[in-house]
Amino acid sequence: MKIPKTTKRYCPYCKKKTEHKIKLVSTGGKRSALKRGTKPRARLRGLNRGIGNKGRYSKPAVSKFKRKSKTTKKTNIMYTCQECKKSKYQKKGKRAGKQTQE
Repeated sequence: MKIPKTTKRYCPYCKKKTEHKIKLVSTGGKRSALKRGTKPRARLRGLNRGIGNKGRYSKPAVSKFKRKSKTTKKTNIMYTCQECKKSKYQKKGKRAGKQTQE
């Protein structure tokens, strides 16, 4: 998916149509790898106690490549006004094989 480097759109700060610079940004924060620790560490801390389904602690560890289901990442488009230099609006994340700027 090709995206132009600049476009004309409405700026809510200038209250008129101005030239905007387009920038590709990722869709959000990533969860830290050690949020719960590795499976053996979590087991030692007793996160798999009790009755019922043990969830992610019941199965053997699977490599991250086998677990992944999505083939592409979503990216947002951020617009920066060239007059007031403010950037606010981001388009909803689009899933495309490759996003490049012309």
